[in-house]
Amino acid sequence: MTVNVTKTAGYKAEITWTEEDDPRGYLAAAIEGDQLEAALAALGTTEDLAPDGASLAEVARHTTDLVRLLERRAAVLVVQLRDEHEARGEEQMSWPQIARRVLGDPDKHSSVRRMYDSGRRHLGR
Repeated sequence: MTVNVTKTAGYKAEITWTEEDDPRGYLAAAIEGDQLEAALAALGTTEDLAPDGASLAEVARHTTDLVRLLERRAAVLVVQLRDEHEARGEEQMSWPQIARRVLGDPDKHSSVRRMYDSGRRHLGR
């Protein structure tokens, strides 16, 4: 992974990536469409994020759009984690093993299985 987030000074950071890191343009769209900015703002403050309801709704919409995209991407990553081990001739990871690695709790194996099923649908499998 060559996407880099570098803290430059104080409260500043720089994000760099290449076209190969973002072949579908998701990262560029999240930045250019203000989703990343809105999500970071939502993470960083408990104060009012916007002066009026319309602006606040826009921040919420951008944040929600990014959350949905990240949930889809996480589901696809779970598919890769489960299926690519087997494709490389390795023993397939169990659902509790994946749940421990991805969700931090092996008892959440049914949640990770739902992520897997969702990821397969997103991949058209």
